[in-house]
Amino acid sequence: MNTANTALSADTVLSADRAVRTVLAVDGGNSKTDVALISEDGAVLATGRGGGFQPQIDGVAAAIDVLDGAVRRALGPAAAPPYADHVAAYVAGADLPAEEEILRAELTARSYGRDVVVGNDTFALLRAGASGPSGVAVVCGGGINAVGVSPDGAVTRFPALGKISGDWGGGMGLGEETLWHAVRGEDGRGPATALSRAVCEAFGTATVEEAVLALHFGRESATRLHELVPLLFAAAAGGDPVAVSLVERMADEVTVMAVVPMRRLGLLDAAVEVVLGGGVLTARDPLLTELIERRFAEEAPQAELVVTDMPPIVGAALLGLDAIGAGEEAKARLRATFLPGEP
Repeated sequence: MNTANTALSADTVLSADRAVRTVLAVDGGNSKTDVALISEDGAVLATGRGGGFQPQIDGVAAAIDVLDGAVRRALGPAAAPPYADHVAAYVAGADLPAEEEILRAELTARSYGRDVVVGNDTFALLRAGASGPSGVAVVCGGGINAVGVSPDGAVTRFPALGKISGDWGGGMGLGEETLWHAVRGEDGRGPATALSRAVCEAFGTATVEEAVLALHFGRESATRLHELVPLLFAAAAGGDPVAVSLVERMADEVTVMAVVPMRRLGLLDAAVEVVLGGGVLTARDPLLTELIERRFAEEAPQAELVVTDMPPIVGAALLGLDAIGAGEEAKARLRATFLPGEP
């Protein structure tokens, strides 16, 4: 589906027959916020996009203000709440149940919908990639997180707060590790590695130390560390031992993030869909993909790996349709709308 904003006037959308229930789906990510108004028959009535959803940095009220902007781009500036019968908001920064409740309370106070559910965006990834609401999802984008949902509805998850909660990897983590090894390879504290040259090429510096100082003094943004991930994969493909070791560790982390929820839910020997998403995994690097498949074959041979390109907003919308009891035909219609290559 074309991802350009589709704006309908508030009168057009909100004066519709109220016997037809609607879902306002929200995918709030660190870099962008997507919204979609969906009717219970699976039709996409309007879409909009806003800036990054970062309640942990900007505060809850400011994050919801960003969402307000996305909603008004979708429905028109005259739109007024309630925007839908059900609000299905699956967002970054809702890593703990207490954080989900704080965000839900703010949306409820602003009368966003008659019923409001807030969850972590990993739940939306799972629903977008799996054939139904159960399974395991591992997202490896800027960071890493996972969630598991059993067929009877039991849920297991991780705090996903970074290194303080035991996390390793993701785009930022791999970028930091690449830089760490590049520095030590250059100054002799670690083995020589092609990553040193890769960092210099990425930052346009003569030495890795120059790149480090540019980051330290703020001449370069730390977000640029994400740019090192493709270079890490390229170095690993070329056989650099340090780079290979990092890709191997990333494969280990992706696997354990899925296997532990499966074990907790008693699904380790079941035919469970494991949805893999986020930029690091959807890039489908051949070595990382091969290593992950090999590890799953050893530790969870019944698992079905699903790397999904379906946008998370689809998962949020499907969860919303689940909540209002929409039929399977409506869900299929929604999925078809967002298939890659559709107009």
